[in-house]
Amino acid sequence: MLSLKLLLGTVLLAATRVCLARFSGSAMEGMETAENIQREQIERLRSFLGPQVSSDSGYTARSTSKIESPITFANPRAKEFFVDGTSIPDVNFDAGPSWSGLMPISGHPNETRKLFFWFWPTNNISNVRDLLFWTNGGPGCSSLEGFLQENGPISWSWGQSEPTPNPFSWTNLSNVLWVEQPVGTGFSQGTPSISNDDELAAQVAGFLEQFLEVFGELKGSNFWVSGESYAGFYVPYIANYLYEHPNRDLHLKGIWIADPSLTWGLVQQEIPALRFAQANKNVFPFNSSFWAQLQNISDSCGYTDYLDEVTYPPKGLLPLPAGATFNETTRAVGVKPECRIHSPIQRAVGVINPVFDVYRVTDTFPNLWSVLGFPRSTQQFVYFNRTDVQDVIHAPHINWEDCSGPVYINPATGGPGNDQSVASTLSVLPNVIEKSERVAIIHGLADFILVAEGTRIAIQNMTWNGKQGFHSPIEPESFLVDNMGVFGNMHTERGLTFVEFYYSGHMTPQFVPWAAFQTIAYVLGKRDSPSA
Repeated sequence: MLSLKLLLGTVLLAATRVCLARFSGSAMEGMETAENIQREQIERLRSFLGPQVSSDSGYTARSTSKIESPITFANPRAKEFFVDGTSIPDVNFDAGPSWSGLMPISGHPNETRKLFFWFWPTNNISNVRDLLFWTNGGPGCSSLEGFLQENGPISWSWGQSEPTPNPFSWTNLSNVLWVEQPVGTGFSQGTPSISNDDELAAQVAGFLEQFLEVFGELKGSNFWVSGESYAGFYVPYIANYLYEHPNRDLHLKGIWIADPSLTWGLVQQEIPALRFAQANKNVFPFNSSFWAQLQNISDSCGYTDYLDEVTYPPKGLLPLPAGATFNETTRAVGVKPECRIHSPIQRAVGVINPVFDVYRVTDTFPNLWSVLGFPRSTQQFVYFNRTDVQDVIHAPHINWEDCSGPVYINPATGGPGNDQSVASTLSVLPNVIEKSERVAIIHGLADFILVAEGTRIAIQNMTWNGKQGFHSPIEPESFLVDNMGVFGNMHTERGLTFVEFYYSGHMTPQFVPWAAFQTIAYVLGKRDSPSA
């Protein structure tokens, strides 16, 4: 690890010396050097991204040969879901064959609840026995966001003029199944009927049974569940259900969750909010009087001292700070109104940075457009709302939204409600870690909607494999990316790996796909370590 750091440092220093020598004596030496380094960076980026771009004709693929699937399906019903990779609107290259559409959550002949999926086979035949499930969070946010802007074979991310192949697609490592769930999300059909994530997991398990009846060649696959954000609830509950109610046709191996909701908002938002803003003052440039107000809230509500209670190993279960509320009936933990600090920070910074993005705090003006209309609505169209797109992927003609809902019901009234589940670190996640081969929790250090330090606290208050929390500290500068060097912090203990990424906000496969790729490759058993 140290030798790689030294090697990269030596290479960068040598390159800088060459530039300085070239422009030595020039009145504009510093600016000329910087401009030439920037030009070199642009050239490296073109090679780094893979696709070749021509200034006069747009995207040019590296190869014009027809892409074939390493797996085929004998069931005639599979043809109903087939998507020709040359027919996807605005995708000016052969993306390869895939299968998508609506699949019921049970075999009942009158079942009306159906989940929309998009299945893509791996591009590497050696991975054909592996199947990776992906879900976005929300609750109620579409996994097609993950597909198109994070880890799918087609990338149409913020600011891109057109789609391009994604060199960091997770289909390089496995067959991947993107699923819009639960019912009420995206193109999925039916009336929401769940009030907690045990019920959600049972519906996903039913969907998987129906899916495998059509795509029977995937039976016997090694299986992993992955997702981000509120999938910190979804993914552990799905995995726990599958461990407790095994599907003989799938061999569950582990999970991967990024920037996950793991515990009370008090822990992942309020307690670490001030220290996060203080550590990023360049993008939270408040005046001294406002800083003093925030410090007073943090001190009086017990947040400042609380952070000193987080030790390695833990001294015991972490107590609730003075700013917490506790409902004796529901056992839910909340926040006193006068102790809310995350929202005041977000509102204040939004005044001085009109395009402040809670998902990645380093974003500044101008605003980048997104074909999905999320998190900002500056686009000319919403891609999955187009009927030509819906027809190709066998989706219903509806008003598709990236995030919709509600997707839970109130169990007492049957009307719209909230998730009644206990947060995963306090319920099912320990069992999942203990039964899995590898589990990874990932967090971007530029994420403010859920703060990485809050995730550290959640881990330190969780007990798995007979012990509470990590017993050794998370080592700084311990996560390295291939051919880049230090890219964050990492620690592994008792079957759980935690990684923090530099440069990344909430959607890590979108913002730092190269780093996310290494960590999912580790979970899938394709690497011995997430780090270089």
